[in-house]
Amino acid sequence: MRARRPLGAVRSARRGVCSWAAVGLAGLLLAGCQTDHPQNTLTPQGPVADTQQNLWYVVFVIAVVVFILVQGLILYAVFRFRDRGGDDQSIPKQVAGNTRLEIMWTIIPAIILAAIAVPTVKTIFDLAAVPSDPLEVRVIGKQYWWEFEYTGEEGQGVVTANELHIPVDRPVYLTMESIGQQPTDPTGVIHSFWVPKLAGKQDVVPGHQRTMTIEASEPGRYEGQCAEFCGLSHANMRFVVVADAAPDFEAWISSQTEPAASPTDELAAQGEQLFTERTCIACHAITGYEGAEARVGPDLTHFQQREKFAGYILENNDENLTAWLKDPQAVKPGSQMPNLQLSDADADALVAYLRTLE
Repeated sequence: MRARRPLGAVRSARRGVCSWAAVGLAGLLLAGCQTDHPQNTLTPQGPVADTQQNLWYVVFVIAVVVFILVQGLILYAVFRFRDRGGDDQSIPKQVAGNTRLEIMWTIIPAIILAAIAVPTVKTIFDLAAVPSDPLEVRVIGKQYWWEFEYTGEEGQGVVTANELHIPVDRPVYLTMESIGQQPTDPTGVIHSFWVPKLAGKQDVVPGHQRTMTIEASEPGRYEGQCAEFCGLSHANMRFVVVADAAPDFEAWISSQTEPAASPTDELAAQGEQLFTERTCIACHAITGYEGAEARVGPDLTHFQQREKFAGYILENNDENLTAWLKDPQAVKPGSQMPNLQLSDADADALVAYLRTLE
C-alpha cells in the first residue's frame, strides 16, 4: 500500500508552487513594461506631464511607506500571537477601547491624508489656470475620430483631423466637447482625450465644455487616443500631437490656410467629379471647393499631408485608402462613413483625387 505524504510536506509543497506562481506572474507583468513605448506615462515630455508625475511620485512614496508599515504590523501580529499549541490557550491582551491608541490611529491617517491633499489641491489649481499667450485649439470628439480647429487669431481657422500640430515650448489651451454627427448636434457620447507623454486624461462630455493645457518640451510625435469606451471602434479612435519648432509650426499653419490644389490629370479629375456625384461632398469640407463645406466627416483640404487616416489607424497609402473607400465598415466597425458600392475604377479615381490634396 502506498504511503501517504505527511500533511506538513503537502502544505510545504503547495506553498512552494504558490511562491513560484507568484514570481512567474510578477515576471509576466513586468514583461509588459516598456520604457520607450510611445504612450509611456513615466517619460513625460512637457511641463504639464512633469507636474502630474511629480504629484504621482509624492502619493506613490507615501502609499509605499503606509503599505510597508501596515503589512509589517499585520505580519508581526500573525507571528507574535499565533497559536503555539500546548496548554496555554490564553487570549492576548486586548486594546479595544484604548483611548490613546484610538486617538493615535485617527490622527496619523489624518496627517497622511493632509500630506496628500495639500499638493494635490495645489496641482489641480495650477493646471486649471489659463496659461499666458497660449495657442488656442477647439477639440471635438466624434465617433470615432478627433477634429482640431485652431480658433485663435494665429490659427486662422485651420481645421485638421487626428493630427494636432503645436509649437514647442508654448502652452496649448484646449477647449473640448463631444458632438453628434452634425456640427450643431449636441448628442454625442463621452470620450476621453489622452496624450500620456504630455498630460493626463480629460473626459469630453456631450453638452459640456472641458478645458486643459498641454505643452511639449521637445519636437516629436506624441501618440494619443480616446481613453473612454465610446462604441464599436473605441480602440480605433487615435490621434497624434506633432510638436514642431516655432518656424516649422508657422510654415505648417501657412500651408494649411492655402486652398486645395486642383487636379492636373484626367484620373484625378474623374475623382473630383465622383467626389460630388457620390455625395462625399455632403460630409467632407475642402477649402476652395465650392459646396464642400460640411463637417460631418474630416476636413480633406490637405489630406495628402497626413501620415495616417481613419482615426489615425491606417498608413496613408493607396492600398489602405482603396480598402477604406470600398468598405469602411470592414476597416472600422461603427464608422459613420457608408459603403458607397464603389467600383475598382471609381475607387482608383477617388484615390488619385485625394492624392492631389496637398
